[in-house]
Amino acid sequence: MRINKYLSECGICSRREADRLVEAGHVSINGKNAAPGSQVTDGDEVLVDGKRAVLPSDKIYLKFYKPVGIVCTFETREKNNLGDYLKYPRRVTYAGRLDRNSEGLLILTDDGDLIQEMMTARNFHEKEYEVSVSRDLTDDFLNRMRGGVFLPELGVTTRPCRVEQTGRRSFRIVLTQGLNRQIRRMCKVCGCQVQKLKRIRVVNIQIGDMKPGDLKELTPDEIGKLKRIMAGASPKRRTSKADVERSFSGETGK
Repeated sequence: MRINKYLSECGICSRREADRLVEAGHVSINGKNAAPGSQVTDGDEVLVDGKRAVLPSDKIYLKFYKPVGIVCTFETREKNNLGDYLKYPRRVTYAGRLDRNSEGLLILTDDGDLIQEMMTARNFHEKEYEVSVSRDLTDDFLNRMRGGVFLPELGVTTRPCRVEQTGRRSFRIVLTQGLNRQIRRMCKVCGCQVQKLKRIRVVNIQIGDMKPGDLKELTPDEIGKLKRIMAGASPKRRTSKADVERSFSGETGK
């Protein structure tokens, strides 16, 4: 295992931060200064500023209902950051951020491989949202959202997606990509402003009856299904008609 991944799996820091620690000479392997890309094998002693870095015996898998106003970062210089709010005793990170004004489901874990799979856009993993907007919905708005919207600020066209109207000014949407403020940008281009945005599902994990601020461990069944979906992800997969037309039953497919 590469040293930066090892330190991340130990819960000490992110891989990027680990690279900086290694380059600055704060990390040793069996008494010798580590170099970028150094490998760690079973039985090696890894020290960070003289303190031993040990892999935890088990992984943590949580779901969290992020309230509006909490910022998806563990940087302590950021007011109302996720780390200060959670005060969780072990280091975890999330797959797919929500902006300050959005709420809903975050998956939190110290399983770096799982996070990497969930964050890889080419794997087309689903995220489902409930959205309220500033104007009455029209068929033109819904069809534009479904077909893909060009976002001039990012210079990209969004993937086709499933959109279902749920009220005069509300809808549900399933995305298979995670562009910066994607739904808000899509709605703006289509003539609406988002009033409320709530993520209710990530892959097979549902928010269910959780309330803002709730933190729960994933069940063994949830973890097992999530890992099976990740293991079945194909880099060659592309959006199909079936993807776009899939119902909102929570089925995720492969």
